[in-house]
Amino acid sequence: MKILLKKIIIIFALSFIFTSTNADMPHYVDFKYILNQSTAGKKAQTSLKNKLDQGLKKLTEKEKVLLEEEKKIIQQKKLIKPEEYKSKVENLRSKVLNLQKERSKLLDSVSKQRSKARNELLKNLNPIISDYMKEKKIRMVVDKKSILLADQNLDLTKEIMGLLNKKLKSIKLN
Repeated sequence: MKILLKKIIIIFALSFIFTSTNADMPHYVDFKYILNQSTAGKKAQTSLKNKLDQGLKKLTEKEKVLLEEEKKIIQQKKLIKPEEYKSKVENLRSKVLNLQKERSKLLDSVSKQRSKARNELLKNLNPIISDYMKEKKIRMVVDKKSILLADQNLDLTKEIMGLLNKKLKSIKLN
């Protein structure tokens, strides 16, 4: 009888230890997935992609015009005076330089807006995670990219993304 009682107490104690340590286990969230797949994240990405595509399309058209202008200047090289040729080449170089500056400005602008959108999403995500942690009595949440292996039961990504989608429908990019 004493042995049976000891076994029951040991089993009860072990089950209590394992359940309490499971509650203290760090949980994880896939921030990259949330940034890319949340409603606000998808809208921001689509908007930024459209802006980049339209800007690059305009730059490509300008580049074609400059290539045509270069061909004309090369064809005229023997027909015009050397000073005039040199002047046209310098003019073309300045146009090419302006085109490169415009391309750089476009890429920089999109990059800054992407960073701003990411920061805005994370700013809205932090209180959601904090509230979720208090509600579920979770002590730690880490980013999935920092984890080598983990139990799928510790993944909070879907729940957190659902809460974010309810709170934040879109992000202002301008």
